[in-house]
Amino acid sequence: MKKTITLLGLSLFAAACATSYEGQSPEKKAIVDAMIADGVQEKVGRRMRPMPTRGPGQVVAEALPEEWMSLDPENTIYLDLPQGRVVIALTQDLAPGHIEQIKTLLDENYYEGLHFYRVIEGFVAQGGDESGEKPKGSAAETLPAEFDEAWRQELPFTWLDVEDGYADRVGFVNGFPVGRDMRNGKTWLAHCTGAFAFGRENARDSASTEFYITLQPQRYLDRNLTVFGRVVWGMEHVQAITRGKPNNGGVIEDKARWTEITAMKLAKDVPADERLDLQMLNTNSESFADLMLARLNRPEEFFYFRPNHVDLCQLPLPVRLKPSADDAE
Repeated sequence: MKKTITLLGLSLFAAACATSYEGQSPEKKAIVDAMIADGVQEKVGRRMRPMPTRGPGQVVAEALPEEWMSLDPENTIYLDLPQGRVVIALTQDLAPGHIEQIKTLLDENYYEGLHFYRVIEGFVAQGGDESGEKPKGSAAETLPAEFDEAWRQELPFTWLDVEDGYADRVGFVNGFPVGRDMRNGKTWLAHCTGAFAFGRENARDSASTEFYITLQPQRYLDRNLTVFGRVVWGMEHVQAITRGKPNNGGVIEDKARWTEITAMKLAKDVPADERLDLQMLNTNSESFADLMLARLNRPEEFFYFRPNHVDLCQLPLPVRLKPSADDAE
């Protein structure tokens, strides 16, 4: 059953919810029609949201134990660098071809001993085989693009009700920030900080093995490359990777300065006592809806201007180490 969560539900809005086409362009009418078909009503007039009473930190601290989700070892990558461990969650809802490819490469230890060799300040850190000559084993030589995919009604969509310059609607699907094209029924993972994706050449279907992690949001890349995961832990280690020079496309000329990938494998293949017991706040939960509201209008005494807005990529998704029994007491 499809579950659509608007910002704490449509009932929170005092503005009328009747749809009006008066003065709307055909393009706008098409979007409105698509939202109605999707179970989302167009708000007419000024949007009114209740002022939250708890700040983001308090909301997260008070989230119920059942609102936290453990990471699936079958869909979690441990990327070990000299600086420390980076944990990457893979989507289970989109980009199945890319998910199959990365799992094949990891199963065959393709990345171990390779490097981050192209790193551009404020853009991306790219790793893999810079020469392009390493055999891919059982993996595909190239992949069909999965830039966006048809929306499926069974996906739980937590709607962030803000205007967005890159998508008709934005929100979250099972812990991942997504954009939606309501006219064409498409969805995709967004290039927020820590997005995990495959690079490609100019040809649409040329992605293969080289991956990158975004160092800052790069939303203009949405629907031009396939994002299929996100860093959930250890982003500081990615940010510490040695940068290249902009005039060389970020490629680090001195190979001695490349950052080595000491290990890269699925969490299921790491001994249980060496895994991190991480949990993500469920983006379908009431606490996450409260967190969105608190980010839209910060209620803390420090804030004098409250814009009633938050960018999709400026809504960090809470991740924590699972509390021990002693912590819970």
